[in-house]
Order: sequence, then structure tokens, then C-alpha cells
Amino acid sequence: MPLVLPIDQLRTSPTAVRFQGGPEAGLDVSFFYTTTPPGKGPGLHVHPYAEVFLVQQWTATFTVGDERLEVEAGNVVVVPPETPHGFKNFGEGTLNIFSIHPSPEVIQTWLEDD
Repeated sequence: MPLVLPIDQLRTSPTAVRFQGGPEAGLDVSFFYTTTPPGKGPGLHVHPYAEVFLVQQWTATFTVGDERLEVEAGNVVVVPPETPHGFKNFGEGTLNIFSIHPSPEVIQTWLEDD
């Protein structure tokens, strides 16, 4: 049978939705969907697995290791495991990003605050 989960049940903040595949559905994949206002975004953090981002709307400024990347909507960013990364919205509109975590739960170690 299909599983339907209300987005509000997965909401972790006004701007983030987190699906933990293991506890929610017995899956080995999790995701975040974020709607990030100007000037905001997650600080540097790492995961023990790669993370795949789909920039859906606006432009994100990613920090990945020692690199800084401007990534426009319609692009995918792949961050290797154990690589410090984060992104910010320096634009004027709402940044929409979908990120895939190939893990039953999001495992995240913060290196700095948002």
C-alpha cells in the first residue's frame, strides 16, 4: 500500500521539511526540502555519506570544502562524504532546494551555527 504523509507532519521549522526514510517508511533514503529566505541558510556541516542537492528556485551560494560556488536553479550539486558544506541565499527571492541523503536517517554534524 502507498504511504501518504502530510508535509506539516514532516516540518521541522517554518522553512524546512525533513523526511527520515527509515522511521517513516522503512527506506534507505531521506531528504530535506527547504524554502530559504534572503540572507539565510544552513551553516557548515558534514555527513558520513554524499549529499545531492537540486536547486529548484533562485541561486544558492554553496560552500563545499574550500570552494565557493554560485549555483542557479536547474542545477544539481553533489557533495562528497565528510566534506564540510553549507549554503546561503544572498538573493532577493526565496531559495528552494531539495536535498537527498542516501541514509535511513539524516546524520549531520554541525561545524558552525546557521
